[in-house]
Amino acid sequence: MKNTRMLAALAGTAFSALAMATAVQAAELRMGWWGGESRHVATQKAIEACGAKYGHTVKGEFTGFDGYLEKLTTQMAGGTEPDIVQVNWPWLPLFSKDGTGFADLRQVKGIDLSNWTDADLTAGSMNSILQGLSVSTTGRVFFFNTTTFEKAGVPIPKTWDEFFEATKTIKEKIGKDYYTFNAVKETAHLLTILTVVQKTGKDMVDPATNRVAWTPEQLAEGISFLGKLVETGAIKSQKEEAAEGNVNLFEKPAWAEGKISGSYEWDSTYSKYADPLKDGQVLKPFPILKVAGAVTDGVYAKPSMVFSISKHSKAPEAAAQIVNCLLNEPEGIDALGTSRGLPASKAAAARLGTQGEPEVRAANAIVMASAGPVVSPFNEHPEIRAAFIDTLEEYAYGQLNADDAAKQIIDTVNDVLAEYD
Repeated sequence: MKNTRMLAALAGTAFSALAMATAVQAAELRMGWWGGESRHVATQKAIEACGAKYGHTVKGEFTGFDGYLEKLTTQMAGGTEPDIVQVNWPWLPLFSKDGTGFADLRQVKGIDLSNWTDADLTAGSMNSILQGLSVSTTGRVFFFNTTTFEKAGVPIPKTWDEFFEATKTIKEKIGKDYYTFNAVKETAHLLTILTVVQKTGKDMVDPATNRVAWTPEQLAEGISFLGKLVETGAIKSQKEEAAEGNVNLFEKPAWAEGKISGSYEWDSTYSKYADPLKDGQVLKPFPILKVAGAVTDGVYAKPSMVFSISKHSKAPEAAAQIVNCLLNEPEGIDALGTSRGLPASKAAAARLGTQGEPEVRAANAIVMASAGPVVSPFNEHPEIRAAFIDTLEEYAYGQLNADDAAKQIIDTVNDVLAEYD
């Protein structure tokens, strides 16, 4: 049955590609992206194969991530960006706050949009205008070191109540220097968002008003939950983290030894956290724990990146053919593989089947099966993220209580959002 469905999906894709293959004049195109060596090699093969299929020449312009935003900003300001652009999802408001920064992908012929969910298309839209197609969907999940829990004789928690009981038992049986979780800076920021979203069912930004959707009281409750994690010894305090030099979690000896036994991380980063573990330590992904009274899982799922088409392109339909080939057709799918994560396109997901790390696939399956509101890219706006992280640090040092911290965050975020009205 599974093979039958896969063949049907591929047949449908082939039919769609054939139906959309109109007489588009051969064009010379440019495509820009960031990544590492493996992504560069895969993408060059893909654009060569797709270009040959449709009679277009596609020149690759690629770099590492550092400096890419600055380069693209300069190009966008001068209207010299490539025909096809890889864009970091949180940058959409920076380049297209009103939905006119890139070509409207619903109006450009040649892309089979049925391969994306409504949530994917909404996430790639600004002002209800489709500005980018999700290449892959990523989200935050819980990773737990099962070895530590087994050593203490406690099961992996399924609720926060079980989590706090497990924390107490682990400290009593193994040692007070054991911590059941990690929440520093960005992770603390997103963990706070998670608890508020679970209680309210709302993303931070109300798309109708372009203002914070939560009340100060609701956000204060989320901040207080972060405080509870510190008070119970589940996580280290910000003071302790600072004293240790704010080292990345995957670089900490305590993580490698299982003395920090859990975190809230991107599904695609499993190897980054599993590889440093010492022999015998086992890391696995688990469903997100929910706070009491939760109305949703609160999953933080987003496009890892999007492909956009320049509004200045002289051959937008040719560019659309290449984008569709890269994301929906065998030539592009096979060449790209999982170089940008597990694909969001249904056609690509069906063709690739079980390619990719099993643990990453398991983590991604948790993300995709979980419920939550559509996440606004403003959640990761540099100024908004800084406001969150800096204020949580003030709270951690006792300079602000939860109520004042919540008000400060909301006021700052609303000031930033007002710039995009």
